[in-house]
Amino acid sequence: MAFTLHPRLAAGSFDLGRLGICRLLLKNNAIFPWFLLVPEVEDGIEDLHQLTPEQHAEVTAAIRTVSIFMSAHFKPRKLNVACIGNQVQQMHIHLIARNEDDPAWPGTVWDYFGKRAYEDGEVEEIRKAMAVGLDLEQE
Repeated sequence: MAFTLHPRLAAGSFDLGRLGICRLLLKNNAIFPWFLLVPEVEDGIEDLHQLTPEQHAEVTAAIRTVSIFMSAHFKPRKLNVACIGNQVQQMHIHLIARNEDDPAWPGTVWDYFGKRAYEDGEVEEIRKAMAVGLDLEQE
């Protein structure tokens, strides 16, 4: 199966590598620690219940691994995890660290239109922290 990342996901994020069957992306909005897990599955699979039991177990394990890293590294008040995909049909899971002092709190990040792209070095710092905490495959 040839996997192609949806152009919209690719354009708005940094590819950090693979975690199991998932591509791990960092959304290019430094206001919120925001990651995306994109399972490398067949086209047409958009929701978690459509995965095979084995795929579901791998995706759930990846969600847990990234959630543990985010909780330890960013120390959020709340960790939001969602498989939405209303605008981009390719299955992807959002993992967003939230705090009472973030500009969208307690609302959703989708209702907040502010954005700040990562500066040079910030993504590399996150990559280094993840290299210690996760077993990411680099390409």
